[in-house]
Amino acid sequence: MKYRSRTEIIEALLQSAMNGATKTRLMYSAYLSYVQVQEYLKFLLGKQLLSFTEETQEYKLTEQGLHFLRTYREISDVVALPSNKPENNAYAYAR
Repeated sequence: MKYRSRTEIIEALLQSAMNGATKTRLMYSAYLSYVQVQEYLKFLLGKQLLSFTEETQEYKLTEQGLHFLRTYREISDVVALPSNKPENNAYAYAR
């Protein structure tokens, strides 16, 4: 697995919590250890990007978390490197 930034890990956790997810589900979906997921959940709850429901024991995305995901995707689209496929690479046509 390639190195992931903190922001990429947060994006994976928020995406997984979109429809509600248990701690175990979040841990597996983001490929994190128990200790790591604990740290990230504390951070995300503190920033109000996730909420926790006691009766279902699920973490859910908040409006602020949804806003973060949308903004992250927009930025990712803008800074994404072009594909190496010839049909998407202007340089290939210039040869």
